Amino acid sequence: MCHPLPLTGVDITFEVEDAQTISFRIQVKTTGVTGVEMEALTAAQTVGLTIYDMCKAFDKDRVLGPAYLEQKQGGKSGDYVRYNM
Repeated sequence: MCHPLPLTGVDITFEVEDAQTISFRIQVKTTGVTGVEMEALTAAQTVGLTIYDMCKAFDKDRVLGPAYLEQKQGGKSGDYVRYNM
């Protein structure tokens, strides 16, 4: 997706909150040492654009975002957990 990493898993979950809101979460796994959060963020934007493309015929006012990193384990910079969600 973003970097040439050996991905070992990608999981996408969706939740339709109401007629205007679809939330989704991307989980990406790799045996590589860095960059996997960029793969997840790239996947999230691609999913959002795909949903927009499917809905644009009846609603061009859809808004994408926010997209953010919730959690990351390992890599050069170590673990990360977003606390202000």
